[in-house]
Amino acid sequence: MQQGVQINLISEERLSRLTSMEKIHLILDDVREGTIVILEKGLDPDEQSKLIEMTMLEILPDGFNGIEIETYPSHEETPGFLRRLLGQRSPARLTVIGPANQLRMIRKDKDVISAWVSTR
Repeated sequence: MQQGVQINLISEERLSRLTSMEKIHLILDDVREGTIVILEKGLDPDEQSKLIEMTMLEILPDGFNGIEIETYPSHEETPGFLRRLLGQRSPARLTVIGPANQLRMIRKDKDVISAWVSTR
């Protein structure tokens, strides 16, 4: 049996072929198995909210501890006035998701996400 941490890097192309619910199930299924998931193009705000909502429903009954998630915003760091007025946020350009009991985000700035990963 191999020891270590599995990391799945999921391309923007693959994500674009999935519905929002398929993306969420893909992520949750992987994370429940202890896999760290890195999305080349992050989820939109509604998908991220739904992911968190579905995670909260699955916490604890079978020992699932939830997720840790960190996202880079798009290159457009401050949305224009009209976008802010309409409540639109820039799409994410990279998202890191993993089991809360294995993944800890240490630091995030505009160029680096630093994380600590345990093998359980």
